[in-house]
Amino acid sequence: MSPPSVAPAAYPAPRLGTLTYYALLMVTFLAASSAPTPLYRPYQLAWGFSTTWLTLVFASYVFALLLTLLVSGSLSDYLGRRPVVALAILGEIAAMLVFLAADDLAWLLAARMLQGVATGVVTSALAAAMLDSDHQRGPVVASIAPLYGMGFGALIAGALVTYAPAPMHLIYWLLLVILCVQGVWLMRIPETAARRAGALGALRPRIGIPPAVRGPLLRVVPAVVSSWALGGFSLSLGPTLIERVSGIHNPMVGCLITFLLPFIGGISVLTLRARPPRSAVMIGTACLMLGMGGLLAGVSSDSVAVLLAGTAVAGIGFGAAFMGAMRTVMPLAPPTQRSALMAAFYTICYLSASLLSLAAGVATQHLGLLPTTYAYGTLVALLSLTALIAALAAPRGDAGCSPRPV
Repeated sequence: MSPPSVAPAAYPAPRLGTLTYYALLMVTFLAASSAPTPLYRPYQLAWGFSTTWLTLVFASYVFALLLTLLVSGSLSDYLGRRPVVALAILGEIAAMLVFLAADDLAWLLAARMLQGVATGVVTSALAAAMLDSDHQRGPVVASIAPLYGMGFGALIAGALVTYAPAPMHLIYWLLLVILCVQGVWLMRIPETAARRAGALGALRPRIGIPPAVRGPLLRVVPAVVSSWALGGFSLSLGPTLIERVSGIHNPMVGCLITFLLPFIGGISVLTLRARPPRSAVMIGTACLMLGMGGLLAGVSSDSVAVLLAGTAVAGIGFGAAFMGAMRTVMPLAPPTQRSALMAAFYTICYLSASLLSLAAGVATQHLGLLPTTYAYGTLVALLSLTALIAALAAPRGDAGCSPRPV
């Protein structure tokens, strides 16, 4: 009797070099997205636009990203990861050039929208490529890379704006060089997804959520919304809040909240990566509630130390909730639908960051920064409580898979 046939593995052997490349590229794109944050206040002072316009500059990036995700989110499932990534790198390079040429608000908006398009093209492709490269480590790395990218992008930009020459341009030159190097490096990276027909049809605006993913995704949506709403606030109004509480007019000090939230978030992802997704969501949402209480206490007492301590605790929640939510849904999609699912997942993330931060900008213009901060923080805490209750109510065996530690 002939031996039974062995079904092919759903995932290929891990490719550590490919995973590392795509992770570093994700870091670069997200660093570029947060790099303008310490420059918002200097831009505002130099060009004389309102706080509403300040948050709109941030939101314009996110809106462009979302529209692009809806159109191109599943494109790499048809063309392969490398062509889509190459196109996005060219778009990001063009955005850096527009930033370098910017001399008024219109140029800044154009640069941010172009950057949003490039990031929208690459986001789901990179997440899918990391899962292709290593289905165990990929979801964890895909959770960490955006956080470290956002954190270090803001911190390095803040340092360059404060202490280096050409504060309005040097960070963009640095990113431009890094992107060119990574574009050349891409030619050495093997393709991780086979080409298939249907690319033009995939450009129809749509969000792909496989039926098996819908229930788990619905349960983790409050965790995603609360964590990314806090991230959007820190990226848009965080430096202004620090300046108001501390009385120090220094871009490096102002970007501490923008750095601390995702940096601690990345550490929490590394620390909690072996825990089941349900447990990570529970820890994350609890820390978001505690952290928001500390942050608001710091604002109330005019204490930067208390504010940053609260931000650090919220950062634990930011990373844990994001990782837990991603690990709940990401491995559930079949290979041909991974990129479309990540487009849907990141759509929820970025809408949470942009719409709520834009509303906060408008509220700040009419009510003031501090009342807006109190209301915003309360909303984040309530969303986190909702997510915690949903996680507690979820069946233990229905919260995603638990990958082995990296």
